[in-house]
Amino acid sequence: MATPEMLPTLQSPPRPFSYKEAFIPALTTQCHASNLLLLPNGDLLCAWFGGSMEGRPDICIYLSRLPAEQSSWMPAQKITHDHTRSEQNPILFLNPSDNQLWLLYTSQDAGNQDSAIVKYHTSTDAGNTWSAEAHVLFPEPGTFIRQPLCVLSDGSWVIPIFKCRTEPGERWLGNDDISCVQVSRDQGATWSEREVPNSYGCVHMAIRQLKDGSFLGLYRSRWADNIYLSTSDDGLQWSEPVPTALPNPNAGICFDVLSSGRVVLVYNHSSRKDAQSRRDGLYDDIADGAGDGRSNQKSKHAGKEAFWGAPRAPLCVAWSDDGGKTWEHRVLEDGDGYCMTNNSEKKLNRELSYPSMEIGTDGTIHVAYTFWRQRIKYVQLQEDFFQQSD
Repeated sequence: MATPEMLPTLQSPPRPFSYKEAFIPALTTQCHASNLLLLPNGDLLCAWFGGSMEGRPDICIYLSRLPAEQSSWMPAQKITHDHTRSEQNPILFLNPSDNQLWLLYTSQDAGNQDSAIVKYHTSTDAGNTWSAEAHVLFPEPGTFIRQPLCVLSDGSWVIPIFKCRTEPGERWLGNDDISCVQVSRDQGATWSEREVPNSYGCVHMAIRQLKDGSFLGLYRSRWADNIYLSTSDDGLQWSEPVPTALPNPNAGICFDVLSSGRVVLVYNHSSRKDAQSRRDGLYDDIADGAGDGRSNQKSKHAGKEAFWGAPRAPLCVAWSDDGGKTWEHRVLEDGDGYCMTNNSEKKLNRELSYPSMEIGTDGTIHVAYTFWRQRIKYVQLQEDFFQQSD
């Protein structure tokens, strides 16, 4: 297995399929929640959040670039600089009408995801420089993002969001989160919100258009049971999420659609059934809520509670040729996925998680993911990945 001390140059270790890998340069102890974007000139951008530990106020957004036709990632660039809040979950988006690049991200107080708002910066030179001031896109506390924007055929922008909700006096644990889509018909100037029906516990909604013109949505599960699925004819009105056969440990997923129509998903093939123990919440390491009088959030939905601590490994690639009804899968990288702590300073976390994916015009599959919360790992795959068996 490669180690995060490797140089950021693409390597080709032996695999039974076409495969290249590199570790993206890091400036911080912890790195997590990467997001990839391919630019029209062939450059590949990767954004993530970094600092000492998720939830602390030194967590900011960083960016690196793999220039077109080159094999080494460039040094990381720090993009956000608010050291009073934890800034997380970056999303890169290129406005197709004017090629202005957007960097969207969440900004929260410590480990209180119910305090999160969504901010953004813009760039007019493909991410080399950024607007000095951050703008607030979604000011409602508890609004979170993770997945890319979807542009509809009429030019409307659709951003999948999830809402981290609590009752007064409760510490957020994720027991009442729901998904929505925010829709803009004027390139981000104004927005309207549509809730996904009965989406309790279904978060990190990812949206892609299928070859038949319909839309598929896939979700992370707070209950750490399965990946969930819903569908839409127009990308705006969504069916109620239902569980798929694929497991989920309450960790991020990503998916995209090949030119053939094949749906490709990267995810952790694990769930609460694989857990050896359980954490109270995501931010236990920073003692969030201790001594402030709040009680842990209670269950609100048939006794279901967010499950934290299920192993975030193995990292797998699954594919479906029938719009997500049935799946095949194989392991991309394996490990024990230990995530009972987020501590990167003591190098205790060993998760392989939070993938992001872009598909090139030549069919190359670009994937970035968290490697032990110490580095962002980048891999390239080709379609022969699906023609081999473990």
